[in-house]
Amino acid sequence: MPHAPEPDEEGLDALPPPQPVYYAERALLGALLLEPDRLGDVPGIGPEMFSTAAHRALFAAIRALPAPDPAEHAHSTAWLDQVLTTAREQARGLTASHLHGLIHHCPWPRHAPAYARMVEADHTRRTLRAGAQRLVHTATDRTLPQPVDTTLAEADALASLVDDIAARFPPHSSPLPRTPATVPTTAPDYAKEAIDEERLLLATATAHPGDAERMRWLTAEDFTHPLHAGLWRCLTALTRRRAPIDPVTVLWEAQQRGLLAPGTRPAELLALLAEPVGDPQHWGERILQRSVLSTAHRVGHRIQAYTDTPAATPHQLVTGSRRALADLSAGRARWHHATSPAPTVSPARTRATAPPRAGPPRTTAPPGARISR
Repeated sequence: MPHAPEPDEEGLDALPPPQPVYYAERALLGALLLEPDRLGDVPGIGPEMFSTAAHRALFAAIRALPAPDPAEHAHSTAWLDQVLTTAREQARGLTASHLHGLIHHCPWPRHAPAYARMVEADHTRRTLRAGAQRLVHTATDRTLPQPVDTTLAEADALASLVDDIAARFPPHSSPLPRTPATVPTTAPDYAKEAIDEERLLLATATAHPGDAERMRWLTAEDFTHPLHAGLWRCLTALTRRRAPIDPVTVLWEAQQRGLLAPGTRPAELLALLAEPVGDPQHWGERILQRSVLSTAHRVGHRIQAYTDTPAATPHQLVTGSRRALADLSAGRARWHHATSPAPTVSPARTRATAPPRAGPPRTTAPPGARISR
């Protein structure tokens, strides 16, 4: 009769296998338990860098307790007992056999700095992934009162994290990270709303071309629909040429640019362009806001994809993350341009005409004032 697995056995089989960093953490803890004075060789490591609660508790206990005398530690388990007692305050499942197992699985205690560097590198990857996830979440949080400003602040925090990683892991020669798969520019839930707002902008900009001319911070790449992006290019081209602008002239420009694909009905475009509602600036800011948030969403997913690659080194993570964050720079500048109040132009000062300076007193009368005899 075949053996039926126990529930506990099924649960153990369902657990993912330990990652390489788990063994690096185990080797580092074993080295420190065997030779506690090597703690000074790993100054950059903290408990938060370990991937399991038991490892975090053990390292915190090792760091909190004074190191024992090496000669005494070689013949006594007193210090190990103290470590176990202290660590069990945070991880109650730890046992003495666990500590002895860590010591047994440490290849070489003198390699503790190398093990620590591995632990730090993997912690860097997990921290960067968490920062990218926060950026993605913020960019799609529709409850925020100032979504763009909050998202850009989250991007700045992520950039600071990348700078910190770069400072702790100096650059070295390594291949560039592979470009991850792209993500949708606009979230599906926002697609219909984006289409409606783009249509309203095109209609109001056609009715008020002067306002559209001042909206140079909006580009065709900010639109989600290719036809709408092409119509915006038509509008901006007509304004640059100082050409007449109305639904018919925009339609003709669209035809000249090859935008009227088979199946596109000119009458429908005329109807779209002939129904202005509201102010072009308002709709333009809405479109730009969605574009900036979509870019941040895409940047967060791109950095997260880098961190999903276990083979990526910290230097590769820094390089890829900085390239991804650079995509936000142009959108950030255009958003500030669109939402910043127009500078007030103070009237130019007119220089007052200085009164003529008084000359020296005359000792003779002017030539014309002399009296001839």
